[in-house]
Formats: sequence, C-alpha cells, structure tokens
Amino acid sequence: MGSLAVLAACGSPADNAASGAIAVEASDNACKVAKTETGTGNVTFEVTNKGTKVTEFYLYAEGDRILGEVENIGPGLSRKLIVEVTESGKFQTACKPGMKGDGIRGDFTVTGDSKKSTDGDAVLAEATKSYQRYVSSQADQLLVKTEEFVNAVKAKKVDDAKALFPVSRIYWERIEPVAESFGDLDPKIDGREDVIEDGMAFTGYHRLEKDLWESGLQADSEKIADQLLTDVKEIVAKAKGVELTPVQLANGAKELLDEVATGKITGEEDRYSHTDLWDFRSNVDGSQAAIAALRPVVQQKDAALVSTLDEKFKALDEALEKHRRGDGFKLYTELSKDEVKALAEAVDALGEPVSRVAEVVSAK
Repeated sequence: MGSLAVLAACGSPADNAASGAIAVEASDNACKVAKTETGTGNVTFEVTNKGTKVTEFYLYAEGDRILGEVENIGPGLSRKLIVEVTESGKFQTACKPGMKGDGIRGDFTVTGDSKKSTDGDAVLAEATKSYQRYVSSQADQLLVKTEEFVNAVKAKKVDDAKALFPVSRIYWERIEPVAESFGDLDPKIDGREDVIEDGMAFTGYHRLEKDLWESGLQADSEKIADQLLTDVKEIVAKAKGVELTPVQLANGAKELLDEVATGKITGEEDRYSHTDLWDFRSNVDGSQAAIAALRPVVQQKDAALVSTLDEKFKALDEALEKHRRGDGFKLYTELSKDEVKALAEAVDALGEPVSRVAEVVSAK
C-alpha cells in the first residue's frame, strides 16, 4: 500500500472548509476526528491542539505502519497533514499528548478504487523510482556497515567499534523517514534512553553507544548487538520493498531536516559519543537525494523554488563542512555556541523552501 504525508502551513478556517480538511481536536485526554471515513487520494487533516501538552498526530496502516505524521504541535497551535492514501482499507488515527506512548487511537476507513498520483505521469513515476533506487543502495550499505560494527562489539574491539559507530549510522540517517515508518523497529534500533519512559527496553545503536563510551561493555552487550543486526536486516528488507509516492519523498526531505533541528543540532542524539555531526551530514544528504529525485517535477512547476533550494543547500553544506576533520567531523562538544547557532540558522533557512516542495509536487 503506497502512501504519502505532507506537512503544510495552516490556512484560515474558511480555506480549510473549502479544501475539505478533516478537523482534528487534540487534547490531553481525547482525539476528536470530525470525520472517520473518506475516499482514496489526498486526505487532509487540520489538527488543533486544545490541550496543555505538545502533541503529535498520526495516520497508521495495518501493523502500525506510519502513513503520515505531524509532530511538535504546541498548545493552541494548528498544523496541517496531507496524506495520499492510494488503497482502500482500515486505518487508525492517533493523537499523542506529550509525544509519548501509543496515543489515543480511533478507527478510520478509506473507501474507493486504487488511485495513485504517479498513474499517467512519467516524470512523477521516474522520481519515485529514482529515489527507491537510492533507498535500496543505502539499505545495502547499512547492512554491511552494521554487521562490521556488531562484529567489532562482539569481539570486544572497543576502539574499532567506536570508529565504526558513526560510519554505520550514516546509511540509517540518510533513509530515516523510510525506516521510521515501520512501527516499533525504529525505537528498537535507534531509540535513545528516553524510550524506557514509554515502557520499552533500551536497545540498539544508542544502548551500544552508551556501553562503548560511558559504562563499558556489559554482560548483555553481545546480545544487544545480535538483536540490532537482526532488526536492521528486517528494516533493510522492508525498506527495499516499500512503495513510495512523490509527496512522500518531499515530506521525507523535510522530516530529515526536522531531525537535524530537533536532535542533531542540540547534541541529544549521540549524547555519549558526541558524533552528532556525522548524523547531521547524513540527514542533509538524504534530504538532498529526495529533492534531487523530485527536481524535474519541481523545475516544471516552480523553477524559482529550485534556485532557492540550490542556494540554501549550498549554504548549509558550506556551514557544515567547516567542521570536517579528516573523513569525519569535530565532536559536538567541540563546537562553540556561535557555531551551533550558525548551523541552526542554516538549517532553518533551508527548511522553509523544502517545506514548500510537497505542495508544488502535489499541485495539478
């Protein structure tokens, strides 16, 4: 089942009514979806946070596969989520007050014939095929490098494992939006220690990162490493087979920049190794790859936006490359506050034009 999610700026209530948006009222203990059945194609949700906690809204397919999500909706704020649902079926909506847990769920039904935006559009179809080839190549490398990392951990070669940790994550970070869509596998592989608060075990890359840099290898480190490789193999198989849609590419490009803004630029992602700039670089690489695949489409519809994207990507590349050291980067702890600020500003400047790509691509 193909799907896509687009995060777009909120319009006025009149605009939303005219566009047929489904109103969602999220609070600390409820998730009121005004309409729970619609047809295939683009589905627009207008999510308003009436609660006291920052919230998220999701549309899930079977097996908790994420079809679309909008995050970080502060109290009193509204965000729009557009999801292209290409097949009929049973789905679930979810609001997550506090951005934790399984969320407040509700059933959602989509009816009608199969409908894809790529049908009859060779340029859009080639864009998705191009990006799927990229995802496949990165998934292959993810498996190779993760296996090398796991072998080093199991052999107790700490220095080798430390060197391989940021390298193995390059390929994960480049295709993170695709990998994240597969339910519980993402927190098992890439969850930070905070996942314990959601009742989950602390496993995966970051548990091994803590073992290597802080606590020392533990009695169960080998078991954790084996499970990481098993989970990565499953993700790789799913990522190579997933069917993507054009706006999903655009949304993924923006999600990768959001990952930088909320995790990498703060130093929270790799809190033990401080190798955040490797992840930062990889997220930007993945965003660039998605936009590159869509470039012929965007060029046809909004050539000025292509120029802006080129300019802002170049500026961010230049800001980041200042911190390169050999084949890698400085540690996050070596950056000054002004350097962090400069990187954050470059990410913000790029985020705005990237956020416009989805609407350009989906426009008729």
